[in-house]
Amino acid sequence: MAERIAYYRSSLHGIHAMQADSSRSFARHSHDEYGIGLIVRGAQRSFSGRGMVQAGPGDLIMVNPGEVHDGQPLLDGGRAWRMLYIQPALWQQLAEELAEQDGRPQPLLLPQLSDVCLRQQFVQAFALLCGERTAGLQAEQAMLQLLSRLLPAHGYRPPSSACSADIARVRALLDDEPAQPHSLSTLAELAGISRFRLLRSFSQQLGCSPHDYQQQRRLNLARGLIAQGRPLADVAASSGFADQSHMNRVFLQRLGITPGCYAQALR
Repeated sequence: MAERIAYYRSSLHGIHAMQADSSRSFARHSHDEYGIGLIVRGAQRSFSGRGMVQAGPGDLIMVNPGEVHDGQPLLDGGRAWRMLYIQPALWQQLAEELAEQDGRPQPLLLPQLSDVCLRQQFVQAFALLCGERTAGLQAEQAMLQLLSRLLPAHGYRPPSSACSADIARVRALLDDEPAQPHSLSTLAELAGISRFRLLRSFSQQLGCSPHDYQQQRRLNLARGLIAQGRPLADVAASSGFADQSHMNRVFLQRLGITPGCYAQALR
């Protein structure tokens, strides 16, 4: 089966879309955006912040910013799905408008759900967001209608939670300096714990190893630089990858497309 994965700019600033048809298994990764998607064909199993999840045709799939997840097809023919990725600032703005009050960001409660009305609203919003640029008003309205049904039923106000202080210091360093070649020994020294305990505690609290977390932050940095129109060789060097081939491998493992295809989609 030929693999098809494509990213699109939407008609609304702060939202981009993806369509995929693939039998590829994706390694654990995360996104900086909120993600809402629909399984169109086939089925998949994925790790999420709330355990293992299975989703089939017609199911909605959701992920919060920074939530570690992966994805494997359950059937030989792979699966097809669509995604909308919403920047946190826009998400917060829309959520506050719906609630008519200020508040902390409202995450999504369930990684998978079945809701016929939500599915129909997602299909309509996706079509408008990926359609003509002149459909901005319709697309904006459709997005608000989608969230007005989604958030009251499937959003939640989480208790303030954070990882332990030692792991938080390591995460902050990797967030601030993703391109730097930090060693495990350096990170363990920063945390004030052994390398073994760092590996175990980091994985338990964040769902991935320090190396995987660093790779994800480098990937997100690279995506931002690509969006600015930077040459890919410069992007790889500025993001901490060994070379452009290394960056290509990470993009394929986690996003299913090459940096070149990603750059082309943003033009």
